[in-house]
Amino acid sequence: MTADRTQAPAYQAIHDIRLPAVEKHLLDNGQPLYLIAVDQQPVLRLECNFEAGAWYETQPNTAFFALKMLAEGTATRSSADISEYFDRYGAFLELNSGHDRASLVVYCLTKHLPAILPMLREMLTEPAFPQKEFNDLRNITTQNLRVNLEKNSYLAGVLFREQVFGNTHPYGRSQQLSDIDNLSIDAVVRFYEKTIRHQPFRVLLAGQAGIPEIALVNEVLGQLPIAQEGVPTAPARYDAGSSQSVVLDKPASIQSSIRLGRRLFTRQHPDYYKMLVTNEVLGGYFGSRLMKNIREEKGLTYGIWSSVAAFRHEGYFLIGTDVKKEFTQLTLDEIRKEILMLATEPVPDDELETVKNYMAGEFVGSLNTPFEIADRFKIVLYDNLPADFLHNHIANLRAITAEAIQETVNRYLTDDNLLEIVVGGKQ
Repeated sequence: MTADRTQAPAYQAIHDIRLPAVEKHLLDNGQPLYLIAVDQQPVLRLECNFEAGAWYETQPNTAFFALKMLAEGTATRSSADISEYFDRYGAFLELNSGHDRASLVVYCLTKHLPAILPMLREMLTEPAFPQKEFNDLRNITTQNLRVNLEKNSYLAGVLFREQVFGNTHPYGRSQQLSDIDNLSIDAVVRFYEKTIRHQPFRVLLAGQAGIPEIALVNEVLGQLPIAQEGVPTAPARYDAGSSQSVVLDKPASIQSSIRLGRRLFTRQHPDYYKMLVTNEVLGGYFGSRLMKNIREEKGLTYGIWSSVAAFRHEGYFLIGTDVKKEFTQLTLDEIRKEILMLATEPVPDDELETVKNYMAGEFVGSLNTPFEIADRFKIVLYDNLPADFLHNHIANLRAITAEAIQETVNRYLTDDNLLEIVVGGKQ
């Protein structure tokens, strides 16, 4: 039997999902542990999260360096010793410093958890902050930043966030060479003392784990003393950003990086799902309108995308692409034409159904492993979302109408609302 390749294959629309239960336990010191038990393979991920992101900085870069230095030596071990210890057990360590929080994450075989936990405790409670390793990390960070500052796409992203949020805002601030040069080990230690040492934390345990593993975590991390003053408070600050369009000319560049967008809201906002679907239609996937027009029909770029970023306190909408400098203005005009079309003409039913099916399938596909489920659950936990947020995700997507998309575009994506950043120049 020969397949008719002119016809799309049949599909079954996804309308709901079933997620494994998340169990909450309290350690002896009162810190919460969340268990996502999925007995697929004998591996687990242990994650300790602290309120220690850039949001809590009083001096730039202290959050990033404080977390990275945890693996650079303790009272009894060097950085090489720590690395060799994790390698011995086939474990993998991640130290993640973000805008809102910081996390120490380890992946290991379930049977090696008893050996891994004491090392995690040592890193959290006895970091040595050796000067040589700090200098090395500062030099590596500076070298990487110098390389990035030569890239139009990196500069465009930096300028966009600075203009949208302001360069003193933790969501708008970026690494600066002068800030890194002026950073001292004492400032990093002070940030560690304020946000990590004896500070509240939350544990996420995902994978092949159960009561025995919870007991092991409690024996080690559940006995850590916790400061009575609790979670640190963020400084009261932050301007609203200038929201002015910027063109940074680089005569030697043959390409321009374009960023077009605006400040937005968190996942708790009533228009969040409207914005998600609107974004997907416009530029959120390979079949989006921007891709069809600017890549497929006009060949102006290899790729163009749009996205909605949501953090704990605020968010933003962003369109991005890289084009030859002589096509910069044409690309901007075509982007605005697509936005205007969305504002004035309802999205056809078949296109909207395709987008919703794609988004539902992508969401389900992102829940294949316990680690991915834990990543989704973190959003609910840390952004104070309703407990049924994930369960209702697909239903909320499918509830968005063509009229709602028009309303969203006219409210948030008109020319007056959008900030334009170009690095490279226009011709």
